[in-house]
Amino acid sequence: MPARIYHNPNCGTSRNTLAMIQASGETPEIIEYLKTPPAREELLALLAAMNITPRDLLRRKGTPFDELGLDNPALSDDQLINAMLEHPILINRPIVVTHKGARLCRPSELVLDLLDTPVARFVKEDGEEVVWPPKPS
Repeated sequence: MPARIYHNPNCGTSRNTLAMIQASGETPEIIEYLKTPPAREELLALLAAMNITPRDLLRRKGTPFDELGLDNPALSDDQLINAMLEHPILINRPIVVTHKGARLCRPSELVLDLLDTPVARFVKEDGEEVVWPPKPS
């Protein structure tokens, strides 16, 4: 199973994650989820695979989160999922799925333990260097 990334090319974290996957020798399936949003069943499967709640997957910055009142703790998981389906920008990214599991990769280096042969050194767009595996402190 090739890696799959739910990607937003306008997001630096998403671009770094994709670049780490590619630098590790993999050619992932790229799903630009703002152009091709996941269906309800797919979103539910991703949440289950990541073992997180819909609230954990919500993105606030640059989204209609506040105007929709999504910080209201009384909102159900189903209501939050409905909001994400109606406004895919609310889905935090990047999400990566491999045969090793699924994860919201924030920060981007979280992708590395999902890969079979992760890149040992990587320089992010902002100049931060990532060394894998991390050196003990």
